[in-house]
Amino acid sequence: MARKLPKRGLPPMHPGELLREEILPAIGRPKTEIAKLLGVSRQTLYDVLTEKQPVTPIMALRLGKLCGNGPDLWLNLQKRYDLHRAQQELGERIKNIPTLEVA
Repeated sequence: MARKLPKRGLPPMHPGELLREEILPAIGRPKTEIAKLLGVSRQTLYDVLTEKQPVTPIMALRLGKLCGNGPDLWLNLQKRYDLHRAQQELGERIKNIPTLEVA
């Protein structure tokens, strides 16, 4: 069962931040080896770690298998991060969109 991360009252983190700050240091292996184990290039892993790229469903499957926590944790982190960024980007303009009722 995937463990839930505690809510910290902070903006959602990019999954790459969790991987970079918590998971990889705990694993204690070089990033080159991690990329090889994941079956991705070092650049692909670097782009996720530096939050330049999202965790895709395929990457979530890979990370979930490697870490033993399944893909859902990684996809949920990415979803929460993306939604938060979208809300920040849209800001007050979202209020201008009406909510329609089903007839």
